[in-house]
Amino acid sequence: MISQLIFRALDKRAVWVVSALLLVALAIPFANLVLPEGNPLHLPNYAVPLFGKYMTYAMLALALDLVWGYCGILSLGHAAFFSLGGYAMGMYLMRQIGARGVYGNPVLPDFMVFLNYKELPWFWYGFDNFWFAALMVVLVPGLLAFVFGFLAFRSRVTGVYLSIITQAMTYALLLAFFRNDLGFGGNNGLTDFKDILGFNVQAGTTRAALFAASSIALAIAVIVCSAIVNSKLGKVMIAIRDAESRTRFLGYRVDNVKLFAFVVSAVIAGVAGALYVPQVGIINPGEFEPGNSIEVVIWTAVGGRGTIVGPILGGLLVNAGKSIFTGVWPDYWLYALGGLFIFVTLFMPKGIVGSLRSLFSRKTPPREDNEAPRETGGTDTPLATDLQPGPAE
Repeated sequence: MISQLIFRALDKRAVWVVSALLLVALAIPFANLVLPEGNPLHLPNYAVPLFGKYMTYAMLALALDLVWGYCGILSLGHAAFFSLGGYAMGMYLMRQIGARGVYGNPVLPDFMVFLNYKELPWFWYGFDNFWFAALMVVLVPGLLAFVFGFLAFRSRVTGVYLSIITQAMTYALLLAFFRNDLGFGGNNGLTDFKDILGFNVQAGTTRAALFAASSIALAIAVIVCSAIVNSKLGKVMIAIRDAESRTRFLGYRVDNVKLFAFVVSAVIAGVAGALYVPQVGIINPGEFEPGNSIEVVIWTAVGGRGTIVGPILGGLLVNAGKSIFTGVWPDYWLYALGGLFIFVTLFMPKGIVGSLRSLFSRKTPPREDNEAPRETGGTDTPLATDLQPGPAE
């Protein structure tokens, strides 16, 4: 029954995306662990966490698209939810170090010993358990999004004003996490991780498993987002995006719909951040940078907002291009990124996926309204209902 409900909620494109992600979740570890180094399809060790990082970025772009592409909420603060999920996972990984740190303290992380902490802060309790950390990965970004969204949407803050305050929220968290006395490592953040669930984070098998987990998590996010946007609630979200005042006039609780989408989006971003940290090996306040949130907007716009496939494609392509471009011309990447965004805004406003859809729809000749399909045995005679006058305009 559950599988039937899932497939009813998914459209054909989402099914293909989920299938491709599950296939990649198996193919990349196979190419790295099973194929020998001399094989042309062998994947080097450094590429596995790099591809895993791309998957988490694609998941972040999909989270933004849920609120921007389908609900019309341009958030410039999704890096905050991504970073909070990353910090929750980083706290768990720091607690797993134990006495193997530089200072050999079995309870306090190294940065706390260096800063003369006498005891573990209360908000670090419980992070020695993975289940508690996983709960915080979901709860902390979701709770922040709920409080922020409740206040903003009830006040009917929309448009550019909402974008500005989401960016202000991110910048406030950036300044807070830079403080050493906050208890999150200050400028250096959290790093030097050893284990996750008892496995060495540097081991090839662990990195392959983390990549597979990232691909599977992205597939689950696709299922969740597709189920939402293809439901009746999704139709209301699109109506809010296109005509919020009219939707409110029809009696829908616009604030509640926007709040729901915003919280779900924040949770997906938090999970992406949690998967990002063990693969990259560090989390610091730099992840809160407002520029990171703006980059996510660019990924989504390039791929095509208002689609499930678009933000994933944009997140993967832009970040792969970034890795290649910064290796050749590292000083010019920001110019290239800005030029890409301007090009997409002027010449491809629907993004890659939207532009391809428009192109194929032009090539497909439209069928006449009074032309019945041949397989139904219809004739060229118009139906009686086609001859009825429409409503007066």
